Amino acid sequence: MSQKEKFTQHLAEGQTYKKDFIVLGTGILEGEPITGATIKVPLKTLNRHGLIAGATGTGKTKTLQVISEQLSLKGISSVLMDLKGDLSGLAQPGEANDFILKRSAQIGVDYEPMGLPVELMSISKEKGVNLKATVSEFGPVLISQILDLNSTQQGVIALVFRYCDTHHLPLLDLKDLKRVLQFITNEGKEAIQKEFGQVSAASVNTIMRKIIELEQQGAERFFGEQSFDVNDFVRRKDGKGIISIIRLTDIQSKPKLFSTFMLSVLSEIYETFPEQGDSDQPKLCLFIDEAHLVFSSASKDLLEKIETIIKLIRSKGVGVFFCTQTPTDVPESVLGQLGLKVQHSLRAFTAKDRKAISKTAENYPISPYYNTSEVLTSMGIGEALVTALNEKGIPTPLAHTLIRAPITRMDILSSSEIDQVVSESTLVPKYNQEIDRESAFEILNQKMDQIEKEQEKADLAGPGSRSRTTARTPQDQSLIEELSKNTLVRQIGRTIFRELTRGILGSFSRR
Repeated sequence: MSQKEKFTQHLAEGQTYKKDFIVLGTGILEGEPITGATIKVPLKTLNRHGLIAGATGTGKTKTLQVISEQLSLKGISSVLMDLKGDLSGLAQPGEANDFILKRSAQIGVDYEPMGLPVELMSISKEKGVNLKATVSEFGPVLISQILDLNSTQQGVIALVFRYCDTHHLPLLDLKDLKRVLQFITNEGKEAIQKEFGQVSAASVNTIMRKIIELEQQGAERFFGEQSFDVNDFVRRKDGKGIISIIRLTDIQSKPKLFSTFMLSVLSEIYETFPEQGDSDQPKLCLFIDEAHLVFSSASKDLLEKIETIIKLIRSKGVGVFFCTQTPTDVPESVLGQLGLKVQHSLRAFTAKDRKAISKTAENYPISPYYNTSEVLTSMGIGEALVTALNEKGIPTPLAHTLIRAPITRMDILSSSEIDQVVSESTLVPKYNQEIDRESAFEILNQKMDQIEKEQEKADLAGPGSRSRTTARTPQDQSLIEELSKNTLVRQIGRTIFRELTRGILGSFSRR
């Protein structure tokens, strides 16, 4: 048996599947693609998460594109966090040139260009479905993270959320949050102190300034209604899974907003999706580009919560894939949870680079056919070291892989093409409408206006009536309890007046 035949058999023995799979490419031995040495990833283990890593320009984004294409063709939806703006081409067919046809022949697959169903989304001014979430749904942990609060200030935010949850005060947007902060240090100071203890005015003032800074970054476009239902990520069109591309090109300089938004999506999915256990294919896959932004500024406590979600969310049928330059960008506690690993080439210009490459090589199975450290620095564009989990959860043999070419366009959409995709969306009419219903801001203002009017009447009535300085009755001090009786019937929506608890990241868990 020749070396090539042994190599092909070595890969095939580790990739014998009874269930469906996707094809990433073909194995490379001694610099030559081996037709028949197919690199397959079983759908059954894609909820075990993954990593796509490599230096700039090595083909990470195209690998992400290929995987999401193959998932769509299998009827599996995916969500792509697009910070560089180069994934919109998934909506249009690719171009069959000589290079691509030759590569496809080497891999042993037919090249059939096609566009796939795409939903363009945004949390800012980009065109597409406006993704929004209420402040209440975001939760105290993520609000504290995005505002970069210290432990004392985090305690104040936790108090605010607790008070609003128990007193039926809807926190929908940032003006609601600011109004409640004003309330706990002014009109409601005595009631708050009796129920929760004294609140530092200095801490509240600092939080207020940070909210204003966040508003200046455009966050007010994200916080509000109608809040996005994560079940709308899981849809099909003509039997193909819809690819939701969240366009984030205009928030590259706002990593806090991006990272916290991403975590809120994970938290919402975890709290919303039903338990699925181990099934034959995932329900949804999320691809997080520039993943280092998620972890670079996260606190130890938040990292622990992220690790917990990554461990547990797979039982919901969800796979999470991090796309970044080096595996060291991802904490070891998270890295250890990742089943699929696609490692593109790394650069070795400095001693630090060489040390990082040596450390990276240790993350992959030992192969009798490769010196992993050498391969890591010698791969060409569109080549990668690949190992996955087989159906039994065992890592497949490490393979230097020639990645198949995307069947969709390897370039962005034109402005007119983007307009066409947006115009055909069924979600744009659902979510792209301004809603500003009665919430904490209006409720507190109405109640205070009512109290002031009653006090003015009492002052005009003479000394025998209650004055402004007279102690308030229990009815006055329980502002929200009284008001909620009147607003209970009127308030509708996902975020208020329902039986609820808060989940791992402080977001709502619906029961």
